[in-house]
Amino acid sequence: MKHNLADKLYYTIGEVAKAFDVNSSLIRFWEKEFDEIQPKKNAKGNRKFTRQDVKTIDLIYHLVKERGFTLEGAKTHLREDKKETLSKFELISKLKAIRYELMSIKNQL
Repeated sequence: MKHNLADKLYYTIGEVAKAFDVNSSLIRFWEKEFDEIQPKKNAKGNRKFTRQDVKTIDLIYHLVKERGFTLEGAKTHLREDKKETLSKFELISKLKAIRYELMSIKNQL
């Protein structure tokens, strides 16, 4: 995962917010707006995000923050073209990871 999250079963809202460099309130807001984000909650009501939740947040972040979609546009995109959107997003993520690796190699030269 590109957001420097340790490999765990569950992540706190603080860990997720820090990984995306956003406020916890934005993650809570997206949770209310997007049905795709369904974190588990413990007895105290603390959210526990799975890796799938984080991947979904990553996709929403990409659509809203990087591509400039409105929330309604992102919802529509996820609802109507989810498979295609996810496929393109995974490809973009892989290309970004390759670019990062190449830049690291270049800087070591």
